[in-house]
Amino acid sequence: MPTPTWTRLSAARRERVLVAAMDEFGTHGYSTGSLNVIARQAGVAKGSLFQYFAGKLDLFTYVAEQTSLRIYEQMHPWLDGYDGTVGFSTHLADALEAWLDYFAEHPLERGVTAATNMEMDPAVRDAVRVPVHEIYLSGLRPLLERAVEAEDLRKDADLDALLSHLLVLLPHLALLTHAPGLDGPVRLVGVHPQVRRENLERLVAPLLADARPRGER
Repeated sequence: MPTPTWTRLSAARRERVLVAAMDEFGTHGYSTGSLNVIARQAGVAKGSLFQYFAGKLDLFTYVAEQTSLRIYEQMHPWLDGYDGTVGFSTHLADALEAWLDYFAEHPLERGVTAATNMEMDPAVRDAVRVPVHEIYLSGLRPLLERAVEAEDLRKDADLDALLSHLLVLLPHLALLTHAPGLDGPVRLVGVHPQVRRENLERLVAPLLADARPRGER
């Protein structure tokens, strides 16, 4: 957690430190990310970082959490916008399209997503992924529950299993525009927008297959 000194900084200075840390950790990961570079890019003394955070891991955890909150805010229309007037599979495909477009246009957020999901040290990985997953779940679970209420998903659907699939799928999709070849046989990068949409629908179909009302399978 940030120290009281951090909270007393101006919003502009906090943003400079956060963006510098997002860039450094997103480019080099936690282990080789440099506090010296972060301080230099942010225009602060390295010692100041230790007045703002307890240490490097504390800063990395904060960066991961704040990045996830930024992503959550941008995805808010899709997380809260489902009301049952459009089929849930269509809504989910719309959301995944927006997700792909967002990460294609936001390299800082994409880099931090890569750093948090590919960190090799399990202690560091758990420290950042637990709060990140909590943020994701806070938006995804209510979305699925509304789909159940709208009868687009079965009342006995295994929402925990579906959430687990989404927690694996979303970070993977976030990295596609930066790591060609990750999409496999169902191409989502370097194809015509209509083909991408059709392929997203192909991915959504088996994802929701066991959760749909039985007459719609």
